[in-house]
Amino acid sequence: MAGPKFFLEWPVLRQLRSGDLLGRGPAVTSARTRAVEPRTSTADRVVQSVCPYCAVGCGQRVYVKDEKVVQIEGDPDSPISRGRLCPKGSASEQLVNAPGRQTRVLYRAPRATEWQHLDRDTAIEMIADRFLESRRNSWQDVDDQGRKLRRNMGIASLGGATLDNEENYLIKKLFTAAGAIQIENQARI
Repeated sequence: MAGPKFFLEWPVLRQLRSGDLLGRGPAVTSARTRAVEPRTSTADRVVQSVCPYCAVGCGQRVYVKDEKVVQIEGDPDSPISRGRLCPKGSASEQLVNAPGRQTRVLYRAPRATEWQHLDRDTAIEMIADRFLESRRNSWQDVDDQGRKLRRNMGIASLGGATLDNEENYLIKKLFTAAGAIQIENQARI
């Protein structure tokens, strides 16, 4: 049989005892709920970041514990998003901590059937070498009537919506300086 303490914990009695007559506050909050702490309260540090998904640039607060991201939330100090995130931005912690996330550069040589790991510097050097070789091999200085072209038909750029204005500006300058005329962005397509 239940003791008198059990009856004192009935919600109606808790409401009367605590003064929460409408039952919208502490009278209806369980001991378990009162003991719950947000996972952000145990973080070692908070790092400000920007959502990686689109060009809006919503501010994020990244909570880190033991050098691992434990939570990502909207940054209320951001003048762009004022603490709000879209569904993709709200789920970006899953992007960071996904077990299948690739963290090393993978390369598959022409006609190879297997991928191999490369260090980042080697991959960047390979890209730069191929870019310069393509520019060298496909440069058109003049047309068949002798008019100046100064263009490269072997290099094109397709930018993505996750790039911000500054990044797009620099990419446009880089590809224009390389002579590319096929410079496009996902936002226009």
